[in-house]
Amino acid sequence: MLSDNAPSICSGRLDKELHLPSTARHELLDFIATHLLPWRFDPERPKRHSETDLTEQLADYLNTATYYSDKWSHVHFSCETGDERNRGRKIDLTVKPRAAVIMINGRRHNKYDALFPIECKRLPTPKKKDRDEREYVITEPGTTGGIQRFKFGHHGATHSLAAMIGFVQGKTMSYWKGRVNNWISQLAKRPSPQWYLSDKLQKLQNKNSSKLHVMHSSHPRTGGLDDIELRHLWIEMN
Repeated sequence: MLSDNAPSICSGRLDKELHLPSTARHELLDFIATHLLPWRFDPERPKRHSETDLTEQLADYLNTATYYSDKWSHVHFSCETGDERNRGRKIDLTVKPRAAVIMINGRRHNKYDALFPIECKRLPTPKKKDRDEREYVITEPGTTGGIQRFKFGHHGATHSLAAMIGFVQGKTMSYWKGRVNNWISQLAKRPSPQWYLSDKLQKLQNKNSSKLHVMHSSHPRTGGLDDIELRHLWIEMN
């Protein structure tokens, strides 16, 4: 009888250890950027509009892309994972090692550790009475704004690099860059501001196309946290 047999306890095989240069995370962000347009125009992709659906679709596409990649087959993407420090908060998308332990700048990342977190936002923010149109940057009241979460350590407190993906569903890339930076300018004008003009989005050279814009921003943080760099990947969906 099967019930008479003692269970067999086996240990899994050891993951290989990879030592990557400090530039590896930026290179991985470039990899993500190069796959946004193929994902957007994939004829098999079901047409969806919600942030959750689009993020899940993108994770599926990127996991296929990494599986067949010679360089990035040792990473995968997960949706709605808990933040490493604030477990009650969910990260839209995280990149984690697959069948490997990855060392970058002396920091060890195993299968349970995010290489960096990614926040996804729609532009414009859906119009509902409980939504702030500035949600890509900030929500008031609340702490669910995209840049806000990283700047104040609600997300990614243990990271110095993170990313935001903007699903542009109306108007133009230039319009939204101006709009986002104007919101930041207005926040910087407040008495005793926690926001600065240096928080604005800046263009990365030779990274933009008509339907894909790649920008970056840098944000000082308080509470003993290191400054954080954000890479902004915007894809036109309309």
